[in-house]
Amino acid sequence: MTAAPIPASVPATVVERLRTGTRDWHDALEATPFASAMIAGTLPVERFVGQLAAYRVVLAALEDELSRVRDSSTDPVWSADLGKLPFIERDLAYFASLGTVPGPWAVEEGEAFAAEIRQRAEESDLPALLGFLYVMEGSTLGALFLHPYVTAAYRLPGTDGVAYYTSGDRDRWARLTARMDKALPDPEVQEQVVEAARVAYRHTAAITGALSVGLLSPPSPSPSPAPTPSR
Repeated sequence: MTAAPIPASVPATVVERLRTGTRDWHDALEATPFASAMIAGTLPVERFVGQLAAYRVVLAALEDELSRVRDSSTDPVWSADLGKLPFIERDLAYFASLGTVPGPWAVEEGEAFAAEIRQRAEESDLPALLGFLYVMEGSTLGALFLHPYVTAAYRLPGTDGVAYYTSGDRDRWARLTARMDKALPDPEVQEQVVEAARVAYRHTAAITGALSVGLLSPPSPSPSPAPTPSR
């Protein structure tokens, strides 16, 4: 029996709107020289650590501002169990112990994203913060697909150096998206969240673009060890 179509008058959930409204950015990031070199096993380790360092700046600002909002009891979405900063700091400490420090490529781009986060927080723009959170949490689902390439390329033992890249999972994602759908039923607010997510993608594209400078995309990436997780 064929299911009846959903009436056009029924609004999509915020997560459905986010998924469709940011698909072009998501696909573009997967095609960058940075991502291609990672899959090919040719990404210089300093560039990988450079991404972690840039994301550390971003997450430090985002998680701090979301915690402040949470303390004011106005945000039913964010909770400390969603924090990713400790994972990225663990990875940076591991690479530092090996003498690998992040290169300078994405510093300014990471700081620019962090500055926008703080500005939106100063304006009490909660939809923007949640749009940013959606993008940063979603990126770790893609990282689950990429982490075997990273582990192989840099010969990393266990989860050393890839704590952040293995920190995403379906349970976390389901928990976050369920909270977002419940807390954001208003279509106008949903649109603000989607627009903010696109801004977040623009910033992450700037970070990845800086890390891609001088890299050549291989003509034919290696076969995937696992299917790319769909959000």
